[in-house]
Amino acid sequence: MFHAKYAGYWLVAAGATLFSTKAIFIKLAYQDDVNAALLLAWRMAFSLPFFIVAGVWAFRKRQQNGEALPTKGIFLSAVSTGCIGYYLSSYSDFKGLEYISAQLERLVLFTYPVFVLLIGAIVWKHKLTRHSLVAAVVSYAGLSIVFGMDLPAGGINTVIGTAWVLACAILFAVYQLMAKKFITLMGSVLFTSVALSASGVACILHQAIVSAMDFSATPWFLWMSFGCAIFATVIPSFLINAGMARTSPQAVAMISTISPLVTIALAVTILGEAFTFVDAIGSALVLAGVGYFTWADSRKAGIVETVEQGG
Repeated sequence: MFHAKYAGYWLVAAGATLFSTKAIFIKLAYQDDVNAALLLAWRMAFSLPFFIVAGVWAFRKRQQNGEALPTKGIFLSAVSTGCIGYYLSSYSDFKGLEYISAQLERLVLFTYPVFVLLIGAIVWKHKLTRHSLVAAVVSYAGLSIVFGMDLPAGGINTVIGTAWVLACAILFAVYQLMAKKFITLMGSVLFTSVALSASGVACILHQAIVSAMDFSATPWFLWMSFGCAIFATVIPSFLINAGMARTSPQAVAMISTISPLVTIALAVTILGEAFTFVDAIGSALVLAGVGYFTWADSRKAGIVETVEQGG
């Protein structure tokens, strides 16, 4: 149990790091065409074959091992959960990036652990632990500092973009809380495949409907869509859900707050966005919050394991 949690931490951290490249790929694609629905459709079109293959493999493995197969109700619930987390939330995120910088998008998006804690406590009756609250306060104090400094710069575009990304954060928090149950019932690979395949179909249908079947794009736009699909969608999706199978949604939420730091570094080096002293202070607070939460949660797991072994 103790070692599984550590593995979960590393899987989540690796997934969060790769997920953080998403905004960079999107901003680079938008250099050719600012079109959220088209980019999302191509991203999921490139991703879909991987998720289908992985899903078939996971399903057959469960059959061979004599494990319980998902019922129709569980399957449909996993589909709807995936559409919340990777269709509705992703579309909101992509729309937000039409208006705001990659750094600001990542900072706003990662208010979602606060919603994980609050929604989990209100709806699912999850316990709010002291160390998770302290870590949240410290981390989001850092995010708030950077957010407060950057928000006025873009005027109405900043307001619109922030509203879209905030909607994404709330939807993704709901997804993470719902996903834990289905990962336990189906296994992380099968659930990820079902959830992402369903959302992929939804994204492609969305573009087909709003554009009258127009999927034309430049080579640059397609390459950036491909990079976003493989390195910022397929690989991190499996890593995050594998990590979630070994730890809690709260742990995933807090550890994933390292992602804004990676995005900031990439946005500065690749996109040429500014990085100020205020950004540095905010980033340091985020790292402090994540570090404290990981230490406290792993220490608690170690105590539980010692007690169980002693019993």
